[in-house]
Amino acid sequence: MKKGILPLIVGNWKMNPLSITIATSLAKNIKTAVGKIDDVDIVIAPPTVYIASVHAILKHSKTIALGVQTIHHEKLGAFTGEISIPMVHEFSVRYIILGHSERRALGEDDVTINEKLTATLKAGMTAILCIGEKKRDEGGLYLSGIEKQIRAGLVGVSRTKLSHVVIAYEPVWAIGSGMTPTAEDIHEMRLFIEKILSDMYERNYAQKVRVLYGGSVDEKNARELFVGGTVDGFLVGGASLHVKTFRDIIMSVRPTH
Repeated sequence: MKKGILPLIVGNWKMNPLSITIATSLAKNIKTAVGKIDDVDIVIAPPTVYIASVHAILKHSKTIALGVQTIHHEKLGAFTGEISIPMVHEFSVRYIILGHSERRALGEDDVTINEKLTATLKAGMTAILCIGEKKRDEGGLYLSGIEKQIRAGLVGVSRTKLSHVVIAYEPVWAIGSGMTPTAEDIHEMRLFIEKILSDMYERNYAQKVRVLYGGSVDEKNARELFVGGTVDGFLVGGASLHVKTFRDIIMSVRPTH
């Protein structure tokens, strides 16, 4: 974890839960569970249809910020089914997840992701850029794919805007599989990401970017992956739907742990 920067835990609810009743109950319980924690930045990203209701629960919280799972880069227009930044802005959304592997699998490419990221930064929000390989090869060729995702996602992003970018490394093969890279593997990837950013922006700017890990994170492996992986937090999927597990993951990255 970088000195002077708080750890960041992002709960990506994906297409869960099944009803607004369950969603509001989950948000209330998480809010209660994390209490007045002030040494970890916490984000919840529910499905967009629940944004208004979850916002009503969290609007006075000083602990939990609201995020969304994707947006369209245009403000309005003939884009059936899409959601724009101004539409979520009134609900105090501060973080936007971009380029998740599940979105990429649906056809979202690097150009589209960059358009969304640029729009996110222009609106004064923080972009969480997801990157990750589908599989690993012994020769390390997958690293070129990681580098391409970073460089393409950050096209046109200035040094001054870089502090509003978070990189979330999620190896596709680990998402929801129960398999995780070793802490050493994650540490090496974090160093690789920082090297690419340093080549693009210089080291002092690169070090301001928080790097998260995501992929089968739970309360049992979180502390080891956080410390050994030297990451700045986690992008949590299914585990964020379970209050105690999510709280335990948050507690595992606290500086006073």
